[in-house]
Amino acid sequence: MRHIDPTILERANQWLTPFFDSETQETIKEMIAYDSETLEDSFYKSLEFGTGGMRGVMGVGDNRINKYTLGKNTQGISLYLKKHFPNEPIKVAIAYDCRHNSDTLAKTVAEVFSANGIEVFLFSALRATPELSFAVRHLGCQCGIVLTASHNPPEYNGYKVYWQDGGQLVPPQDAEIIARINALNYTDIKFEANTSLIQLIDAEVDEAFAKASLTNGSFNTAKEAKENLKVVFTSLHGTSITMIPKVLEMAGYKHVSVVQEQAEPDGDFPTVKSPNPEEPEALKMAIDLANKEGADIVIGTDPDCDRLGIAARDANGEMTIINGNQAMIIKSHFLLSYYKKEGRLNGNQFMGSTIVSTPMLQKVVESYGVEYKEGLTGFKWIAKMIEDFPEQEFIGGGEESFGFMVGDFVRDKDAVTATLLACEVAAQMKEKGKTLFTYLQEIYAEHGYYKEHLISLVKKGKKGAEEISAMLKDLRANPLTQIAGSKVVRVEDYQSSIALLISEGTKEKITIPKSNVLIYYTEDGSKIAARPSGTEPKIKFYISVNAASKDVDLQQKIDRIIKDLNIT
Repeated sequence: MRHIDPTILERANQWLTPFFDSETQETIKEMIAYDSETLEDSFYKSLEFGTGGMRGVMGVGDNRINKYTLGKNTQGISLYLKKHFPNEPIKVAIAYDCRHNSDTLAKTVAEVFSANGIEVFLFSALRATPELSFAVRHLGCQCGIVLTASHNPPEYNGYKVYWQDGGQLVPPQDAEIIARINALNYTDIKFEANTSLIQLIDAEVDEAFAKASLTNGSFNTAKEAKENLKVVFTSLHGTSITMIPKVLEMAGYKHVSVVQEQAEPDGDFPTVKSPNPEEPEALKMAIDLANKEGADIVIGTDPDCDRLGIAARDANGEMTIINGNQAMIIKSHFLLSYYKKEGRLNGNQFMGSTIVSTPMLQKVVESYGVEYKEGLTGFKWIAKMIEDFPEQEFIGGGEESFGFMVGDFVRDKDAVTATLLACEVAAQMKEKGKTLFTYLQEIYAEHGYYKEHLISLVKKGKKGAEEISAMLKDLRANPLTQIAGSKVVRVEDYQSSIALLISEGTKEKITIPKSNVLIYYTEDGSKIAARPSGTEPKIKFYISVNAASKDVDLQQKIDRIIKDLNIT
């Protein structure tokens, strides 16, 4: 057995005290004796809040998802809520997804809140994440919690925190709450539930959310057009099965075929390598069914139902996947044209996106005289835009990673309403003899041709985190001056909040909050961003290229950039 770092051993020994249950203690003793590598990864740091809350592998230790790490979070949030809302009855809503232990962890979180005298609305069974965001405001809660790890592998779980506006935690609340949590010992957790403060919720909130989704996601599509659209839907073993088929039926879509082999919620996700609709393989069974049934559109959602993948017929009738940036452009353009047709554009609207999404969206949005706002990766920043600019109407917004939000009744990406919107667009296009792909080509012809590509390098554990840190450190220490033969003209470093304009030799202040992101812009219009994932052990490279003519081989440009950066 290799040597164990004394600091790691000291942290592990703290979990061998009587406060921790016997099973936890026995597991740690075995790791100390036989598995120092797992021991190190379980204790070398405490789990941190990232882009989508806190996510991690389930197990024992400070760097794992378990009743103690989540209990400590909940105890800290309870104390913060009581300080922040001193003269109010405090209410919290809690939801959970299909993952292993999500239900028991949600129960533990509810018990800790109740032990602190906080009223809890706990969903009686698994529910979609956007419904929790909706429930926070619908039930007048100051806070909401979702137990989910989104599309991460089966061994993961997570803890997402929402504030009273229905959006995820953002500054300054996040830092204040994290400081409160970090100041606690595990022995400060109150686990003794006050069951009189825990109320189970289900049908009433379900109905209210479904109606709100229907209101926000419907766009005067003719009854015949809806009935003529053939949809294949897969929940990928996740929570969306509880809501999406219901909303589509309420909206009038008669031909919705569910992939039955993937309809049962299952934390092992047995039919896919990854339950992530960003991965083409995840939609294979749905596409096969669509080809069998002659369907027009395929929709697949991730386990907590906040992002969706889409496949549709291309100009040759082949079922083809639409990537996140393309789907965002289609839905945004449709919303803008609908608002214009309805005479609702008055110069007081905006749409939002993120710094790593396609630059094309800004071009499309501003062509309609609508303001475009941009934030860091993660929908909590788009939700913050809505909260920060209450005098403006939010039309919708999206990000490259297959998330979209329609209106502001939900303050997070919402695959339920976005699915309905996608079907509305597809139905109206089919009525005109078009497909989603021919519609996208029309948008490209008007605004220029864009193509994006994402490379994710997986770097697990402590060693992986160090490798990711070293890669970004090297990019900062040795900045690129040209990429694939095109000069770098602008470099944005969101960690230092400085944008360097190369040709002018000048600097600009970046007003978006600090984040470990580097973005390069080249003379030929290419954009390359590098950032570590806030939810997975990965470093991601986002590449965007464009041209005025469809005759330019954009994939060839992307291939040259990948080769030049040596990031395969």
